[in-house]
Amino acid sequence: MDSSDEAAPPSVRSQRGGWITFPFIIGTMAGLTLAAGGWIANLIVYLIQEFNIKSISAAKIYNVVNGSITMFPIIGAIVADSFVGCFSVIWFSSLISLLGTLLLVLTAAISHLRPPSCENGSNACRYPSHLQFAVLYLGLALASLGNAGTRFTIAPMGADQFNNPKSQGIFFNWYIFTMYTATVVSSTAIVYVEDNVDWAWGFGLCAVANVIGLAVFLSGSRFYRLVKPKGSPFRSLAHVVVGAISKRRMILSDQTEDYYHDLNVHAKCPTRFFRFLNRAALRSTEGDANQEGSITNPWKQCTVQQVEALKSLIKIFPLWSTGLFLCTPLAIQLSLATLQALSMDRHIGPRFHVPAGSMSVFILISTSFSIFLIDRLLFPLWEKLTHRPPKLLQRIGIGHALTIVSMAVSAVVESKRLKIARLDDVQNETDAVVPMSALWLVPQLAIAGIGEAFHFPGQVALYYQEFPESLKSTSTAAVAMFIGIAFYISNAIIDLIRRATGWLPDDINQGRLDNVYWFCCILGGFNFGYYLVCASLYKYQNVEKSADGCSKS
Repeated sequence: MDSSDEAAPPSVRSQRGGWITFPFIIGTMAGLTLAAGGWIANLIVYLIQEFNIKSISAAKIYNVVNGSITMFPIIGAIVADSFVGCFSVIWFSSLISLLGTLLLVLTAAISHLRPPSCENGSNACRYPSHLQFAVLYLGLALASLGNAGTRFTIAPMGADQFNNPKSQGIFFNWYIFTMYTATVVSSTAIVYVEDNVDWAWGFGLCAVANVIGLAVFLSGSRFYRLVKPKGSPFRSLAHVVVGAISKRRMILSDQTEDYYHDLNVHAKCPTRFFRFLNRAALRSTEGDANQEGSITNPWKQCTVQQVEALKSLIKIFPLWSTGLFLCTPLAIQLSLATLQALSMDRHIGPRFHVPAGSMSVFILISTSFSIFLIDRLLFPLWEKLTHRPPKLLQRIGIGHALTIVSMAVSAVVESKRLKIARLDDVQNETDAVVPMSALWLVPQLAIAGIGEAFHFPGQVALYYQEFPESLKSTSTAAVAMFIGIAFYISNAIIDLIRRATGWLPDDINQGRLDNVYWFCCILGGFNFGYYLVCASLYKYQNVEKSADGCSKS
């Protein structure tokens, strides 16, 4: 068990937790990620080949699914923090994802649940019926929501097993390493089965992996440290806003004793940031606290700790917002790279044919390998040379810069692909294959993966460290949330580009996908500038020292 277990707060069962839980949590992550990755990675190809859906429309459905998977974890996190805890959210969500995956198995196994097959690009292709769409979308919805409830809720539960930040940091690195490695396996092995054996068998393997992940999770239940929910933290934050407004006429004090504090917590003055909120913690004479010190009316009397919790969210919000347009170009790249691969030569040798849905594996391999090198080589070397570890904001900033480089490389490669398409007159043929190897897409995807190795673990650790104690599950879900919103923004940008330009027709050989990537590069550049401003103004709250006195009105 973690050596600092004696310091565990009373809200946890201190006799549990520690490294003994690590194999169970990582095993759960591996199984559930295998299950989800097997159908997500090849979804665009499945929609095009089996449901006769046009390429750009399939890419947009893919973005919606990914958006749901990475946006809805915020709901699971709120439920975990407020009501039932992470353990119940994870096992229940695993059952939901299993049900959704089984519905996808049915769509692949029963021919009546799919439209008749036809040649890709043919005008004679039949569109799916309402029933076929209903079963497909229900399966995708359940599988997506179930995956959303597990993927990012496992992270705070794993971190809760340890008390010192170093152990938590090690866990987060292995958590993300496992997520990416398992996705690599599912994006290659399971996708290969789907493309070369049978879609039903491939989706069936996803269902088996889901069952294994759930079984591993439940088998470790006797070892887990379970954090007790403390009620809705968002209600507590609302108390601060209402309390500050109701006491807006009160004069702020410079005396610590004039402010109400949590029991058994060292009294300190509220910070000067957004100081009008400090009024919520001023002791009132209206009898909002009894003689024992308990608050009787939380809408009028708050504690300094509640006020500071709200302030910490306000301080970090600008940094959080930079993640939206960091991930939007990556979401566009992820979906459009699959369409590029479909139009390129994917042979390696005379027999092996790389599945288009497996192209994302190069991002995953790059990220996993880079995380290992960063954790074991780069950061120790950095610390040896500078005598201090790199700051989380520096790590995230490097990820921003590498993402911009990836978009620029994507634009250059696509320009070359279009030039070859014109030279070989394939633009006059619908969905023709350009005589250019799909391996040309690897450098841009590898650079994007290196960027993710910097910014993704950095952001997970930053928000877990900087969010209030009552919002630890929500902290990691906040990362997932801006990734999810980015997928929806990417769909909006694709729609805007299709309406305003001719860059994105259904046959990308007749478009200008390179201009789309240059647009993403410019978007990322502006966002990077915004990030630098936010990072330069931000002060780490875990090391920020309180002022000697309180603010005066």
